[in-house]
Amino acid sequence: MSEKNSRNDSAWKKLFEKYDILRRIKRDGCFCISAEQIKEFREPRLMAKFDHRVNLPQIFAVNQLAILPIARGEYVISHFDAYHEFEKNDSRQIMKCSLPSHLQSLCSDSITSEAMALNCAVASGIIADFLEEEESIFATVVGRMSSGTFSFNINDSQSNLLRPINVNNSQIEIDAGYEGVSCLALFEAKLDLADDFLVRQLYYPFRTWQHRVSKPVKPIFFVYSNGIFRLSEYRFEDIYNYNSLQLVKQKNYSIEDSDISTADIQAILKNIRVVDEPEIPFPQADKFERVINICELLNNNELTRQDITEIYDFTTRQTNYYTDAAIYLGMIDKSQGDKQTAYSLTDKGRHVLNSSYKQRQLAFCESILSHKVFNDTLSASLQRGSVLSVKEIIEIMKQSNPYKVESEETFKRRVATVKAWTLWIISLIDE
Repeated sequence: MSEKNSRNDSAWKKLFEKYDILRRIKRDGCFCISAEQIKEFREPRLMAKFDHRVNLPQIFAVNQLAILPIARGEYVISHFDAYHEFEKNDSRQIMKCSLPSHLQSLCSDSITSEAMALNCAVASGIIADFLEEEESIFATVVGRMSSGTFSFNINDSQSNLLRPINVNNSQIEIDAGYEGVSCLALFEAKLDLADDFLVRQLYYPFRTWQHRVSKPVKPIFFVYSNGIFRLSEYRFEDIYNYNSLQLVKQKNYSIEDSDISTADIQAILKNIRVVDEPEIPFPQADKFERVINICELLNNNELTRQDITEIYDFTTRQTNYYTDAAIYLGMIDKSQGDKQTAYSLTDKGRHVLNSSYKQRQLAFCESILSHKVFNDTLSASLQRGSVLSVKEIIEIMKQSNPYKVESEETFKRRVATVKAWTLWIISLIDE
């Protein structure tokens, strides 16, 4: 557990005890708490921002609670169904866009912030294409502002009831707002990949602006990672229902060459030198995009285990799994300081991260396929035309002698990663 999470856990435990919050929620359905009350134990800005379900303090997670702002300096706690899991994006299609040739201060290999990613998306025409705006779009609302006054209902996960919430001038933050002839689009932007998101990040800005303009307001979730711009448009079927959001569409874009063929992958399989298994934990990290994202986080500077856990909205266990996977591939190193474990990119990792999109993907493929179990699994899968079964992959793993993978149960846990990474490589093929 990171220091931030442990301090939040401790402070919230004390608050729950002092104000008998669990009993009050059981009796009244919810509990309102002020920033001044929270500040008795810790700074409110550190205690009430949980962008993903995994960030919730232990006492919230165990009791299936969530917290929402309802005014400046005031929050409400209840059994809110406050988060929404991202829909699985099965589309392999990546639309190609390009930056204007005369731009010298904006390029795809120096995107280090949400703002820069958004600027690239605007300059390359990604935003206009996604919004289907034939006329020009203009950057309008952005930053922190007051929500104004509105009411809504939210699902209670314990009672299956709808709980009414009144919001009165709560502070909201909009990463970007773009207006065209036919709509106003409000963006929540991220540089990391996660399983879910806090619906409030879309809902509060939507409610704030949907009655201030006469044209439709479109809530957009925007993620830039590994050279791909992932845009998801949502709508609220019932504007007064927090949980009524529905995915309208998703699209993936790139401003670099992203065409990878079967021949590219076959060339790696033919020419790669298979290495001996390192004395490093065999990967248990099923989402390879997150392994890449960990490397991206380290592309600017060294980070501690605590830093990664907080920035990436991981649990400490997830941080260990994904950093170990990147170490296994030779992309990052781990060092032990006086108090903290720290991670940094290796020379190989830095070279790969600073490559073009296509070369970066192929370099990750080379690192994966230099290990026998992955090489044999992919070779056999391509030859057959479908990914091998779990039983078949386990047999390959047993012949490859992965480090400290001995029991049948351990093989079963690790095989999911072999299958997932194999599918990731196959998903790159655009033919």
